[in-house]
Amino acid sequence: MVELLLLCPQDEAESVSDALMDELGALSVSVEDADANTEAERALFGEPGMPVVRSGWDRSIVKALFDAADGAQEAVDLLLAQDWASAVQLQSITPLVDQDWVRLTQSQFTPVPVTPNFWVVPSWHETPAQATRVIRLDPGMAFGTGTHPTTRMCLRWIAQHETEHAARWSRVLDYGCGSGILAIGAALHRARGIEAVDIDPDAVKATMDNARHNGVTVRAGLPDIAHGVYALVLANILATPLKLMAPLLCAHVQAGGDLVLAGILERQADELVEAYAPWLKLVTSDAEDGWILMTAHRPA
Repeated sequence: MVELLLLCPQDEAESVSDALMDELGALSVSVEDADANTEAERALFGEPGMPVVRSGWDRSIVKALFDAADGAQEAVDLLLAQDWASAVQLQSITPLVDQDWVRLTQSQFTPVPVTPNFWVVPSWHETPAQATRVIRLDPGMAFGTGTHPTTRMCLRWIAQHETEHAARWSRVLDYGCGSGILAIGAALHRARGIEAVDIDPDAVKATMDNARHNGVTVRAGLPDIAHGVYALVLANILATPLKLMAPLLCAHVQAGGDLVLAGILERQADELVEAYAPWLKLVTSDAEDGWILMTAHRPA
């Protein structure tokens, strides 16, 4: 297998990618910022719900994989012969060392401690000796492996409040469940009646699979399955959608219930407090690596 690298101006990156994939036999194609990690690097995307800052990078590296060097070279020759591709430049055609890509990918996910005895452990790893409570996880195509501070803070909050609150966690909602990791964490800490929802069908499937593998009961589905009020509402998303969903999420918190929000940067705390003020009083309950956990309690 070989990797073809092409340098393209902003207006040509999409056309080059389409031509390589649809007409020139590439096995896969990806596009990266040619100026990444330099002073010329510029962001394209903000948070979900915000407009795209720019339509493309000034210069892009288009990477394409081919079975063999002659196929890659033929693709380059045909591509550069096109008038519209006159600004495209060949960077390299490089043989790739054969690797066990599954094993390589798995090696990037290792056991993650939430508390000294509560761990998130990928299914292909041995359980650490000190772990007495474990989430076995295959993230699949959904977000949520336990490696990000926002996920760890949510799980840590659940673990720390089990003794005080678990007896009344009779209904729990994980909104934007991703891999289902928060729903499973709640189930392992004695919560019942757990519902996990996401707009992504792949996340719903991953949640159901991961719940089954962990021997817990979670009802997963699209957001329309969430109804009524819950003793605990969890939402690890991002600040912008969390602000937009403030009325919805607050309406799901029962009297005496708790709301736990993550995906929030420290500098966004005041925005979230203001957005939720008409319904609940948010406070910062945890912080890690520039991210914060915000929680609210509805009086009984």
